[in-house]
Amino acid sequence: MKQHHNSAVVVAGSLLLIVALLHLLRVVYAVPVIVGGVEIPVWASYIGIVVAGWLGYSCIRRAHME
Repeated sequence: MKQHHNSAVVVAGSLLLIVALLHLLRVVYAVPVIVGGVEIPVWASYIGIVVAGWLGYSCIRRAHME
């Protein structure tokens, strides 16, 4: 059961790192994002990079420590 849990944590961490990468690409290429007619500012992606990157890294690190 522990191996299954570790695999799920690694998958979740990997998905979070992909989200962080997508935020980084949005910043680099200045891609506009419009949700419900409201443009989301690029600075929001800086927060997304930090939060998603840290969570993804933490998940993968925790899975490898156990």
